[in-house]
Formats: sequence, structure tokens, C-alpha cells
Amino acid sequence: MQYLAHFESPLGEIFAVSDGASITGLWFADQTRVHVSRDQTQLRESRPVFDQLDEWLTQYFDGRDPGPIPPVHTAGTPFQERIWAALRAIPYGGTTTYGTLAGQFGRPMSAQAVGGAVGHNPVALLIPCHRVVGSSGSLTGYAGGLWRKEKLLALEAAGKG
Repeated sequence: MQYLAHFESPLGEIFAVSDGASITGLWFADQTRVHVSRDQTQLRESRPVFDQLDEWLTQYFDGRDPGPIPPVHTAGTPFQERIWAALRAIPYGGTTTYGTLAGQFGRPMSAQAVGGAVGHNPVALLIPCHRVVGSSGSLTGYAGGLWRKEKLLALEAAGKG
């Protein structure tokens, strides 16, 4: 069974899906890639993991490092799971590049493959795909919109100091 929750944020509506114990999906309402259909959710009710997520999001959007993320469960390919684990290691307020991530896996020429895995992250914000930038530091794609990516990075930079 899947559970759906709705959160308001300074950057727009956020939806979350849970299997009851972990967050399995998190996206902005107008995001270009949504990894679960809201129509597929079978029940809309409160779950403890949503309370944890609400507290995490509150701290995050208040400009504070919210610390460890609530429980998350993803179901990607082995390559995607490795990339998403690497994204989790990017510290609050930090960034890395697609090329650097590719190099970590001994595939320096596969920045595009890394970009594909980053772009299919099912739990935006919690797995911080917004912290990956182009080799020149440019803001490349973000399913939630480049304007959000810019604001998220600025929020973290301000909260880091």
C-alpha cells in the first residue's frame, strides 16, 4: 500500500509517497519527472515517516542543515542506486560535478550516464540531486526547474555559514 502526503514549501507544493515505513517518492507538484502517479496511491493518511519528513523539510527551508534524512527506500537499477548513494554523501551546502561523480566509479567519460541516473532520482531534496552542477559550475538540468536548483543551492550556502 502507498500513502500520499502534501507539504507546502517556499518553492511550491511538494508531494511525498511512502510505503508506510519509508519515503519512496518526493517531488515538487509541477516537476517534469514524477516517479509515481498520484492516482496509484491507495490511501491518503498520516504516517510517522511523514511527520519526520515534515520536520526535516521545516528545518531545511528554515535555512538549517536538517541532519540525517528520514528513512528512504528507492528501487533503481544497480547503477542508479550507486549514484544515489554518492549523492547522499555530498554534504549540505556542497556541490560536485557530473564528471567528478563519473570519475568516482572509474567511468570518467560517462558523465551523461551519471546525469541520467541523477535525473531519475525518485526522492528529490532527500537525495540531493540539486547539488550536482556542470563542470564549469553552471546549473545544468533539474527536474524541479533550474530556478529551484538555484534557490536550493543559495539556501544551503546561506545556512552553511
